[in-house]
Amino acid sequence: MDDTDRRILLAMTENPRTTIVALAERLGLSRNTVQSRVAALEASSALQGYDRRLHAASLGYPLTVFMVTQVDQPHLEHVIAQLREIPEVVQVHGLSGQGDILVRCVCRDTDDLYRVSKLVLGCDGVIRTDTSLAMGELIPFRLAPVLERDLER
Repeated sequence: MDDTDRRILLAMTENPRTTIVALAERLGLSRNTVQSRVAALEASSALQGYDRRLHAASLGYPLTVFMVTQVDQPHLEHVIAQLREIPEVVQVHGLSGQGDILVRCVCRDTDDLYRVSKLVLGCDGVIRTDTSLAMGELIPFRLAPVLERDLER
């Protein structure tokens, strides 16, 4: 990734619906350059799926829950496969420390949270979970500050 890629990503962060032509004009690059760079960024996973921009609460899932989950290690891959089948599980991270994985879920209400918790705990290989309800998002996910800092170097 070079400064041109960073400039393209920053411009897309500021206006995600911008066109390739508009990006090229704004950045003073050719349309072909921007188009090939965006394609390369998508292929490298630097640009991820657009569902990351969807707001769960607006879709009827106002509760965000984090479950620090302990797993019987020989079953880890099987647990991940089972979690992938639960629609409310929106993200899973591997952890170091007390828990093995961090499961992020969205739920409609506390009854739905109870149901989803039972599904996670019912996964073969899950030993226990420690569930925390997110009270609010204080700093939304962002990478623009990192890109801006790297451009200044």
